[in-house]
Amino acid sequence: MTILTHSSDDATPDLESRAGPNDHDDLRLWLRLLTCCNLIEGDIRSRLRTDFETTLPRFDLMAQLLRVPEGMKMSELSRHMMVTNGNITGITDQLEKEGLVERIKVASDRRSSIIRLTPKGKRSFKRMADAHEQWIRGLFGSLSEHSRQALFEALGELKLLAQTRLQSNEK
Repeated sequence: MTILTHSSDDATPDLESRAGPNDHDDLRLWLRLLTCCNLIEGDIRSRLRTDFETTLPRFDLMAQLLRVPEGMKMSELSRHMMVTNGNITGITDQLEKEGLVERIKVASDRRSSIIRLTPKGKRSFKRMADAHEQWIRGLFGSLSEHSRQALFEALGELKLLAQTRLQSNEK
């Protein structure tokens, strides 16, 4: 099994290396979690760029649209992806030029459009999604089933705590 660590010989130090032995465990845990996320995301971004000449935001937008075959408004896409409408517009413009998505005007609101995948977009996304699934399996496949399950449960607990804290802060 490969353990993510940092040594002084590494050319690019990771975020976890910022923690010192006297830092509290919560900070060290946060930096380890962030480092793992950054390493995995960096790998996925690189593979999408190399294998499909695309970006993670484009992949994410297409994934959102695949889940809603009838399409989504820009505002819905931006809410689901947690980015601004401006970011969605730029990505959508590129995908539309390539014939991967289409804009359909909303009859009741001339300012709005529904964005949906074209058949070409669905085929293209399927190829990327199949590869993405294999990459993720490859990244997590070395973990034992017990470790995967324990990590999944611990992160679920952390997610619930973070959501609860966020909701109480909003009140």
